[in-house]
Amino acid sequence: MTTSHELRVKPTWSFIFSHPAHLLSFGFGSGLFPKSPGTAGTLMAFPLYWSYAPRFSDGEFLFVLLGAFLLGIWACGKTGRDLGESDYGGIVWDEIVAFSLVLFFTPHGLFWQLLAFSLFRFFDILKPPPIRYFDSNWHGGLGVMFDDILAAGYTLLCLAVVKFFL
Repeated sequence: MTTSHELRVKPTWSFIFSHPAHLLSFGFGSGLFPKSPGTAGTLMAFPLYWSYAPRFSDGEFLFVLLGAFLLGIWACGKTGRDLGESDYGGIVWDEIVAFSLVLFFTPHGLFWQLLAFSLFRFFDILKPPPIRYFDSNWHGGLGVMFDDILAAGYTLLCLAVVKFFL
């Protein structure tokens, strides 16, 4: 991987609109947020989830998320190749999809959604095992998408434990 100063292309609005994969990968622009683009991408999952989840049955929504995951493998892989860095911080589609999965299983209410958000960001940033392994060793679109699914899994496990004890 290269560092951000060695990127082939500087991520800008022009870059994002140059290809549909870039627009998707950068979370419709949320990945351009100057500080903590992963947090901005995770926040983008809220309005997307709230607007789309009610339109589908549970099974349909999970199918849509599977499609979004598979589309993300392609889009994030293409964007990473075009940038010259496979897991550039502004690529946030992985956070959007993974956190949408978390929201699907999160109990209703502001407390649970804020807890889910905090836990997801914690695991996505800290990358405890095996997340760090996959983040370091799986490259390309699948690697970008997969480590966030693992962070979603840790988040859901913690939410289940909290719910059990409350």
